[in-house]
Amino acid sequence: MSPKLRVHILQHVPYEDPAAIKQWINNRGHILSATHLYQNEALPQQNDFDWLIVMGGPMGVYDHEHYPWLQKEQCFILDTIESGKRVLGICLGSQLIAAVLGATVRKNPHREIGWFDIKRSQQSAETIFANNWPESMNVFHWHRDTFELPKGAKHLASSDACLNQGFILDNRVVGLQFHIEVTPDTVASFIENSDLEKDEENLGSSAYVQSAEELMADDTHFNEANQLLFTLLDNLENHT
Repeated sequence: MSPKLRVHILQHVPYEDPAAIKQWINNRGHILSATHLYQNEALPQQNDFDWLIVMGGPMGVYDHEHYPWLQKEQCFILDTIESGKRVLGICLGSQLIAAVLGATVRKNPHREIGWFDIKRSQQSAETIFANNWPESMNVFHWHRDTFELPKGAKHLASSDACLNQGFILDNRVVGLQFHIEVTPDTVASFIENSDLEKDEENLGSSAYVQSAEELMADDTHFNEANQLLFTLLDNLENHT
């Protein structure tokens, strides 16, 4: 039986929580802890956890004036990467990882909100995902920004709206622009907190923005996305 992992979550807003990640942690008997940065909670010491997972959020990586804790968080993420731990970033989390590794984070040409396909890149064949992820995957998106690839990272996937949908560095540091952790409750919270139906900027700014009804229409999307998540986490756990 593999030893228990201490998985630490960095959470930026109440409604972007670990969701299906928590299910994987509980099923494996691992230990979950979290820092709720929006409550100004203290970050842990490096010897207090084994893995780091950085969640999403509506802020940008450069919004230090409005979110002073971002600078400390970025230093903490870099320290964690340099310590040799496994690190996963989702959406904003992926952008934060890219930024601390020296890559540019900028506005994407398109806002992307909804269930859209991503395609695995050729470089993904050189990674731990070579034989575990399908060539095409339908996943959930909710972002306006995007990242350039950090130096040395392998490109994982792209979509029609966004070239850089994921990267992996040293088969242990992963950034995903898309969401595969979401559940129906998660997406309902996204919609509630964004007021999507009334947000003209969202609804009118991109061909890649779906309505609230479309986001919630098919439960099979969530199950398929979560299976991709579980495969990813299993690969990270098993890779040595």
